[in-house]
Amino acid sequence: MRYFPAVLGLVLSLFLTGCGYNTLQSTDEQIKASWSEVLNQYQRRADLVPNLVNTVKGFAAQEQAVFLGVTQARAQVGSIQATPELINDPEAFAKFQAAQGQLSSALSRLLVVAENYPQLKSDVVFRDLQAQLEGTENRITVARNRYIQAVQEYNVTVRSFPSNLTAMMFGFNTKPNFSVENEKAIATPPAVNFDKPVTE
Repeated sequence: MRYFPAVLGLVLSLFLTGCGYNTLQSTDEQIKASWSEVLNQYQRRADLVPNLVNTVKGFAAQEQAVFLGVTQARAQVGSIQATPELINDPEAFAKFQAAQGQLSSALSRLLVVAENYPQLKSDVVFRDLQAQLEGTENRITVARNRYIQAVQEYNVTVRSFPSNLTAMMFGFNTKPNFSVENEKAIATPPAVNFDKPVTE
């Protein structure tokens, strides 16, 4: 009986060192940082859209349906409050993902229109914007992949024993991640071909 307090102390110290609380905290913070970078790159893309649309309009004013589609998709993206709480709400996360996918599709259609206007393709401003867009799409892919890895590490901790007990005790829940199906739609940058000869 006299050894009971020592044994209890040993059991408690072993439980506390292996409970995963610190891991949950650090992986949660990594998710927040990764998510901030995803949002940063999506914002960079949204900021490029008005200049890109206006440049294309200068050469292809009759393509109003395409311009309207891009403008509406950008407005839809802007209407979603990208707060830190978004990553804790699977439904809101899915809406955000869908809106970004629609903007990617609209931008792809805009670049397809540009293929029909040789003078536009040779315009220095357009080519610069196109290169910036392609670079931003690549940055989005990298940022999203870092977020995916951070969420995976966190979710494994939340679901693994004994850290799952700590997660339940302190209210840590699994977080939504980009789905594989949507990854194909939103991770593919718009097709840009600089190898085609420009014809006047």
